[in-house]
Amino acid sequence: MARKQDDTLLTEQELAAAFIDDDNDDLLPGFDDDNSRSNSTPTTRSDDNWEDEADDAMGQLAVDVFETENNLVIKARTAGVDRNDLDVSISDGILTISGTLSSGDEADVRQWHIQECYWGEFSRTLALPTAVNEEGVKAELKDGVLTITFEKIKQEKAKKIQVL
Repeated sequence: MARKQDDTLLTEQELAAAFIDDDNDDLLPGFDDDNSRSNSTPTTRSDDNWEDEADDAMGQLAVDVFETENNLVIKARTAGVDRNDLDVSISDGILTISGTLSSGDEADVRQWHIQECYWGEFSRTLALPTAVNEEGVKAELKDGVLTITFEKIKQEKAKKIQVL
C-alpha cells in the first residue's frame, strides 16, 4: 500500500495523480483534471509505438526510508538482481541506486503470451532526509532486499548567544 509521510494511506485520487503523464498532460483513463473519478469511457492511446517507448523507459526502484536512533536505513526490493549488476553511490547527501534486472536467456522465446515483469535497467535517486556520515555506510544484499545503513550525524542543538 502507498503511504504518505504521516503514515496515512493515499486516497484513490492522490494515487492516480502520481500517474499523470506530464509529457502529454494525458490523464489516466477514467479521471478528470481534478483527479476525481469520471464517468467517461477510458481512452486508448493512439500512438502505435507505445511498446517501443516503454522498452526505452528506465524502471524506477521503490524504496523504504526510515530512521532508528542512530541510523538512517534505506531498503529496496531487488529480487533477481545480481550484486555485480547493482551500483550504489552517495554524493553530497544524494543517494543513487541503479542496476539491471535480467530475465535470463530469451533466445528461444517464440511468442510472449503474458509479460508483466519488468526486465532491464532501473534507477532511483533520492536526497537523504537527514545528515549522515557518508564514509560510515554499509550495504547488504540479502534475500532479494538491498539494505543500506548510514550512521546519522548528531546535529548539535542551537547554542544560545547572549547579546551584550
